[in-house]
Amino acid sequence: MTRKSLRSFAKAAAITACLIAAAGSAAAQLQGQGNTAQTFTESCAVCHGNKSVARAPEVATLRQMTPESIYAALTTGSMREQAANLSDDVKRALTVYLAGRQPGIAQVADAKAMTNRCSSNPPIVLSAAAWNGWGVDMANSRYQTGSAAGLSASQVPQLKLKWAFGFPAATVVYSQPSLVGGRLFVGVDTGYVYSLDAATGCVYWSFAAQSGVRSAISVGAVKSHAAKYAAYFGDIRGNVYAVNAENGELLWKVTVDQHPIARITGAPKLYENRLYVPVSSMEEGTAGTLSYQCCTFRGSVVALDASSGRQIWKTYTITAPLEPLRKNSKGTQLWGPSGGGVWDSPTIDPKRHAIYIGTGDAYSPPVPATTDAIMALDMKSGKVLWSVQDTPNDAWIAACWPPKISENCPDPLGPDYDFGASPILRDLPNGHRILIAGQKSGIVWAHDPDDHGTLKWKIGMAPQPPTDQGEIVWGGAADEQSAYFGLNSGGVVALGLSDGTKKWFTPLQPAAGLEQHHGQSGAVSAIPGVVFSGGWDGVVRALSTDDGRVLWQYNTVKSYDTVNGVPAKGGSMGAAGPLIAGGMLFVPSGYIGVQNGLPGNVLLAFAPQ
Repeated sequence: MTRKSLRSFAKAAAITACLIAAAGSAAAQLQGQGNTAQTFTESCAVCHGNKSVARAPEVATLRQMTPESIYAALTTGSMREQAANLSDDVKRALTVYLAGRQPGIAQVADAKAMTNRCSSNPPIVLSAAAWNGWGVDMANSRYQTGSAAGLSASQVPQLKLKWAFGFPAATVVYSQPSLVGGRLFVGVDTGYVYSLDAATGCVYWSFAAQSGVRSAISVGAVKSHAAKYAAYFGDIRGNVYAVNAENGELLWKVTVDQHPIARITGAPKLYENRLYVPVSSMEEGTAGTLSYQCCTFRGSVVALDASSGRQIWKTYTITAPLEPLRKNSKGTQLWGPSGGGVWDSPTIDPKRHAIYIGTGDAYSPPVPATTDAIMALDMKSGKVLWSVQDTPNDAWIAACWPPKISENCPDPLGPDYDFGASPILRDLPNGHRILIAGQKSGIVWAHDPDDHGTLKWKIGMAPQPPTDQGEIVWGGAADEQSAYFGLNSGGVVALGLSDGTKKWFTPLQPAAGLEQHHGQSGAVSAIPGVVFSGGWDGVVRALSTDDGRVLWQYNTVKSYDTVNGVPAKGGSMGAAGPLIAGGMLFVPSGYIGVQNGLPGNVLLAFAPQ
């Protein structure tokens, strides 16, 4: 490394450390004052959001601004007097709340600033060794075949760390990594998406989205463009992107929902040149503030033309008109019905030309029958083919668990039993099919996709009623015989597909010194003979699908020497799951979520020794 590159690296490392420290201190200070949304409502919304204040941009306009311009306005620009009583930490936190990422992030996060740029950029060549999108296949099985995995159960105990890649200034590795054509695609909370070489971890390119990228990335052929393949993903501001998968150049960007706190959490699903985009929001978390008009969001699925981003159809999970309900003691108008966010990646059923989704709870009454439900939509038109509600009367917002600390709380108050996990479509030995859905309640539901969603069986996995953190959160995996789920109470369970019979349960205790970080709410992944699960304690474990015994484990909570020279450490694994393809295991480490998890900024690659 030359002296110039050493100086550049040292400067980048220093900036990275400052950005991470700023993000952490801002979050800590705001936690003492209430959440960031409440701070914005109390300090800023009196003008921003008040149409009578002509020169104050609406919130939707603010969210289109760069973090640099927002932070400059608060510190040295037009809003410096109004923000004079706010600390710098709070100003930075408000900047992240509005813009979705830290100011100055490009100085360190761009791939051009990294020391391990790939020496060449050959065309992408598709192969069977792939994990594309959230659930690896159209059925969202999260089950990798033996040939695509390239990794056998007998080799798993021999897994050793091959390389580590650090994400500059990140504290959460949001996105489920995807592997297509020998390249990894992954997004983080800074808003950056990276393309890496799977074998070595060298970086091909980076792309800066407007805000954090939580969704998994789906890659596929694209028409009417010079690009041969596109990478599709969404951000936490309701934007959807298509970028050239080979060089990261933007092909198109669209906003699929204008609600100010809409977000894309589940991965857009690509099928036959259509992109099916699930839409959720953070309104559930902001609705307790008395000056907030709770609640107006309703979830949806949006079908886009994959080549252009043109909207083909949009289907809301709630179709009843929004009505004024009552006013709270502050005179704020409250609304309903609302909620029904779609947090999961849609499941594709080519046989019935349908897509299946799970929906979230309601935020305000009256509670529609399409919340906490499994729904089937027609691919072509978006028409609702059928909907089955598994938990009725579930209206909930975050300020209400327990006790009720906001008069905005719905009455009666529900248990917050969303479906955050994608339904899994599987064939049964008798020729029938089944749709498996794990719910935050801890109940696993089995519906018949060929009989209007008729319930075939259900089984509860929670030892006691779960809190709002949920028991089954981001999903399971299923091979030809069994479905596997991580449980937030601690452990992994295997259920027979035909009748839900419990085959085995393995309790998992947190690593020593990390007892407060218990549970397995992240998505599990499977290959023949093995199911992989990452825990809130930062330990990734491999269990035998035969009897649940632990075959291998690795504690990711440590610092790493990374291939790109970025300081990195591991943390909790509470959402995205492990990825297995081409003889390697890839593990994203770092997640905070709703359980005050351990932050981290590393992607780890393992291979048999």
